[in-house]
Amino acid sequence: MITAIVLIHAVADSIPETAQAIADIDGVSEVYSCAGDVDLIALVRVSSHEELADIIPAKIGRVSGVIDTDTHIAFRSYSTADTESAFALGAEE
Repeated sequence: MITAIVLIHAVADSIPETAQAIADIDGVSEVYSCAGDVDLIALVRVSSHEELADIIPAKIGRVSGVIDTDTHIAFRSYSTADTESAFALGAEE
């Protein structure tokens, strides 16, 4: 699984609608509105790099309200939640 973190600059007046349109795209697992240098952060999870090209510039980049994107590819996850869920597989409570 390939995870991309997409930092998105959006038109301020349409952030909620832009975020929802991005969240509705297949391959986008989460979209967050945030404070700081960017307006939205989207997590894209796909099985191939080719899918990133289909999703990020061809779909996210064309959503109404998106001004610019900056994409970062994750190499490894260090999430506590991911680690705990992996060890919980098959465990009975």
